[in-house]
Amino acid sequence: MSDPAAHPGNTRPFAVVTGASTGIGRELAHLLASDGYELLVNAEGPELERATSELRALGAQVTPMRADLATYDGTEVLYAAVRDTGRPVDVLALNAGVGQGGRFLDTELADEARVIDLNITSSVHLAKRLLPGMVERNQGRLLVTSSIAATMPGSYQAVYNASKSFLQSFTQALSDELRASGSRVTVTSLMPGPTETHFFRRAGMLDTPVGSGKKDDPGQVARQGYEAMLAGRRKVVAGSPATRAQGVANKVLPDRVKAVVHRRMAQPRR
Repeated sequence: MSDPAAHPGNTRPFAVVTGASTGIGRELAHLLASDGYELLVNAEGPELERATSELRALGAQVTPMRADLATYDGTEVLYAAVRDTGRPVDVLALNAGVGQGGRFLDTELADEARVIDLNITSSVHLAKRLLPGMVERNQGRLLVTSSIAATMPGSYQAVYNASKSFLQSFTQALSDELRASGSRVTVTSLMPGPTETHFFRRAGMLDTPVGSGKKDDPGQVARQGYEAMLAGRRKVVAGSPATRAQGVANKVLPDRVKAVVHRRMAQPRR
């Protein structure tokens, strides 16, 4: 955790959170606000206004920035907003993401491309823009919301799971590179299981066992990820004991078995 006293003029530390209007991102922003961070929060939709009001009610100084990170220009708009604050970034929480359920042969190319653009491309883009400043100062923490889905082939969510597998590999590689160079900057992968957010509705998966089943609390997931980030851990499977048990099982089960298990969770009932 950054020491506010280490900042010029004794200003508060500064954090950037994407996908901050709902779900895990909203909870991460609340944790940062409660710990005294100034925030720049991003989301695409109008829910960002309500989230900003909630954070300001906690006493945080908050800059909201609506931008579509599934586009290059939208991601550059967010980067420019961060740069224009003139503040060094102490915490970067790359949480924005989207899913797409359904059999790959039945889904639209544009929908699957948006999963790649938001989950993968924007994460690489923002890390490339903002991580060098952290390394130059030798201070900062990067938290990337991956998923337990990264550990299993995603039948009926083929592109989404693959996008999370990319993020998992990407974050672990960055972590190793930074450790090998002696940098104090840390990279943590947050790996939740099914969580009570808008994800399944937006992914068109309410008519699936996983979409209609019991899910983990986003507040619990965010806190476990936040604590892992502060501890400098490389990754954390976050959520209920059942989710953590699944994370352990996925280390030993063969991919063909995990693909079948995932299909039974994600295949529409109709």
